[in-house]
Amino acid sequence: MKKALLSIVFLLVSHWLVAQAIINVSWQKSLGGTKDDRAFSVQKTSDGGYIVAGYTDSNDEDVSGNHGGYDYWVVKLSNIGTIEWQKSLGGTRDDLAYSIAQTTDGGYIVAGSSNSNDGDVSGNHSTLGAEDYWVVKLSNVGLIEWQKTLGGTGDDVANSIVQTTDGGYIVAGYANWIEGDLPDYHGYYDCWVVKLNNVGTIEWQKALGGTGSEAVNSIVQTTDGGYIVAGYSGSNDGDVAGHHGFGDFWVVKLSNVGTIEWQKALGGSNLEVAYSIAQTTDGGYIVAGNAKSNDGDVSGNHGNYDCWIVKLSNAGTIEWQKALGGTAEDKARAIVQTWDGGYIVVGSTWSNNGDVSGNHGNLDYWVVKLSNVGTIEWQKALGGTSNDFAFSIIQTGSGYVIAGVTGSNNGDVSGNHGVGDFWVASLSVRNFTVSPNYPCQDKYVKLTSEGCAGTVKWYAYPEGETPTLIHTGINFDYLVPNTIPLSTAIFFKAECVTTSGYTISMGSPKFVRVLGASSYDFMSPADDFTSTPPYPLNVANSITAANKILAPTPPITTRVEYLAEKGIELKPGFRADKGTVFTAYIGGCQ
Repeated sequence: MKKALLSIVFLLVSHWLVAQAIINVSWQKSLGGTKDDRAFSVQKTSDGGYIVAGYTDSNDEDVSGNHGGYDYWVVKLSNIGTIEWQKSLGGTRDDLAYSIAQTTDGGYIVAGSSNSNDGDVSGNHSTLGAEDYWVVKLSNVGLIEWQKTLGGTGDDVANSIVQTTDGGYIVAGYANWIEGDLPDYHGYYDCWVVKLNNVGTIEWQKALGGTGSEAVNSIVQTTDGGYIVAGYSGSNDGDVAGHHGFGDFWVVKLSNVGTIEWQKALGGSNLEVAYSIAQTTDGGYIVAGNAKSNDGDVSGNHGNYDCWIVKLSNAGTIEWQKALGGTAEDKARAIVQTWDGGYIVVGSTWSNNGDVSGNHGNLDYWVVKLSNVGTIEWQKALGGTSNDFAFSIIQTGSGYVIAGVTGSNNGDVSGNHGVGDFWVASLSVRNFTVSPNYPCQDKYVKLTSEGCAGTVKWYAYPEGETPTLIHTGINFDYLVPNTIPLSTAIFFKAECVTTSGYTISMGSPKFVRVLGASSYDFMSPADDFTSTPPYPLNVANSITAANKILAPTPPITTRVEYLAEKGIELKPGFRADKGTVFTAYIGGCQ
């Protein structure tokens, strides 16, 4: 049955849902010295710890072995964020790491850029202070096994590297010179994708783009053995077609030897830049970055830059898109599909309105959990009163670990060493979801938990009654009894029983409304609403409303639901005050 859900929410529904997740910083670490230290990539390691990479120009406190200027800085952490070892890699000039991955032999592969040609770096092609890709293979304790500089005499910067199924590596970024390792070049900056074998020898390379500027910010190997890249394009020629304006997301599907299979330019008339892409379990792709447009492919922009999330089919067709943020700048830097089929997004925000709440001042880390169709399930702003910018996120057994840079030493941040530190924060998240919101009798409600390191006790109860235990397990499909009266609200709550035997809440109770054939065909409510309980108006045909939903005395919330099979019309005079939640649902039960 076709259905539509229109939510007009003045105490925003997204914020109301967010409050039901329990999100805590389980540990956080500021890592660095008295100068500038910036983390760009974090990955979980096979021993349960973490590896973090970025760059530093410090040589004190947590940092030792700096060669001069900025060095790659690679830090191995335990499962609670304690430093196990650290390595400064580079030469006397600037060496900037942007991506790290653990390799199948237990070591690590790191990629970024270098304009050094001494110390740990050799073979640099650049002149006049330009940069080469610099790829470094490390042992499991951070010793250099081999290193390769790739590029020409211009600027060549690697932004992303992963190990491939054949034991080699794929590395991508941007380049701007026709010589050296880069024989093909379209103009200005090109995306540059390089396939290496297991010891860093080039097997093939591809320059992708047009006469404008292009860059790859993320690359992953796909299940068919090829690759998907995401970044930015300012061209509308060469390899690029369908460009919308100033700059677009550019997503390119490559074969296993780098041949373009398809490409998509996504965006509007302003600037869009993609920073992260992942293949999804349905064979499609999820892309995250920034959008300043509110036209073309982009809708729902809140003002300035928004985080822009785009779900693509396996052929690059847009399935849905979401602009997330507030009226200030909001920028997404990484996205990961979560175990429940949804997505976790991380970046940073200047906002404290719209989709964003809890900003600590200036720029905060911003973490957003989305459902499989892009609906916000919860959000969290992390940081202090200075600037905090997140670049990378991974999922763990009980939450997420995030890495970036902080200039704060208050709020969520402690232990800052100087100008800017690596900031690694572990979030523990306990949450549960119920779906659908309007089930039929004799149909199932899916109960899904997140972040319980143990098992979950599920309880169900009609409004005002005592909770009854219905299941013990991580997830559960609850059958709505056919004896439940229509329009009844069934509440669910969940408790996590940890492996240590402790029982903790999984969040505030959530409810569904049992729908079915209504005894009313049409309704035109005349009375104004001011009350704590939800008012459900359920009709078989349509509702026409010109009444008012009035704000009660805080902290009480007025919650009103209009439920109609065919249509809801809000006439002149209808009003829903600030502090109320009004939901209009068009459709039958599910």
